[in-house]
Amino acid sequence: MQFSEIPGLQETKRTLINSVKNNHVAHAQLFSGTEGNAALAMALAYATYINCEDKKEEDSCGVCASCTKINKLIHPDIHFVYPVSTTKDVPKDALSNSFLKDWRTFVQANPFASLNDWANHIGAENKQLNISVDESRNLIKTLALKAFEADYKVMIIWLPEFMNSAAANAILKILEEPPYKTLFLLVTQNQQKIITTILSRTQRIFIRPFTDDEIKQLIVQKFNLEDKKAQQIAYLADGNLNEAFRLIEEIQEDNQSMFRDWMRLCYKRNNIPELVEWSEEFQKMGKEAQKGLFQYGINIMRESLVYKLSGSELLRLHDEDLKFVEGFSKVMDEHKIEKIYQQLNDGYYHIERNANAKIAFLDISFSISNILKSS
Repeated sequence: MQFSEIPGLQETKRTLINSVKNNHVAHAQLFSGTEGNAALAMALAYATYINCEDKKEEDSCGVCASCTKINKLIHPDIHFVYPVSTTKDVPKDALSNSFLKDWRTFVQANPFASLNDWANHIGAENKQLNISVDESRNLIKTLALKAFEADYKVMIIWLPEFMNSAAANAILKILEEPPYKTLFLLVTQNQQKIITTILSRTQRIFIRPFTDDEIKQLIVQKFNLEDKKAQQIAYLADGNLNEAFRLIEEIQEDNQSMFRDWMRLCYKRNNIPELVEWSEEFQKMGKEAQKGLFQYGINIMRESLVYKLSGSELLRLHDEDLKFVEGFSKVMDEHKIEKIYQQLNDGYYHIERNANAKIAFLDISFSISNILKSS
């Protein structure tokens, strides 16, 4: 992984590169962000740059022996710890090393993926994943060995918030006083769940969510999408690149026009027969497309509330989406927007938990219709 493979975030990349150039590499660093951001990718790119044999001004070379091995996740001095559980293939003694082959394919396919994606990848969908005290003991043994060939031994711990108390306490001493030229890179999606004794021993690096433009540019380049569709996906993803990838694969419907027509129908009088027909069409859509429609509506309601309170300066919308919010807000007040937002949020929740799509959609349609027509 190279910095150039991560869209945007130039300010973070520059900070990390300068720390190496100025020989100010903290031995324990916490890359903190939300799901779908670049924390893991940034940690991998940083580890690659640190051990690159021919560093460039803005990035690792990408072709030396060290870069090549780290890119394939087979470097003998780059180690990984991540949440695991027993599975059909690993019925007991589940440790990170038991899933190393799965981890390599998982990260190489998508370094922005989520814990749920990882659980599905290893066949542990209904299991509670964690980092055990046995994992911590194995970590200590691993780092006691001398480096094989790299300048720095690197231990990347993905989602340390899933360490139980015993596991976290077991690594405190080595985290505070690691062996010579040993680097800990912790990657979290929920910093608040990490025990304070771990936090106090790390230098924290906040990885902000991607902007709409950063997501749009990447998916246009990578998937050759038309500009309008890429813009809509970036807006729906709301800074989560993993979500953007999912939307590209699973949502084909035009949420913009469908949501607009749905709201107009809810506002229309004597609309019950037409709403019943719409609920039948909604049921025919795939689950992800159904969730996508609700998510689009949730975002539109949020932007509508921003527009009512602050005008258009803070909006993230463009073109047709912006026109719709401007027109929609003329017949809405803050109270109605909040009520519709809640209805759409409830709809997303119920669809995600396999509620009957037709019934859920029809019930929400009637509720929104009453809200729109209320004085």
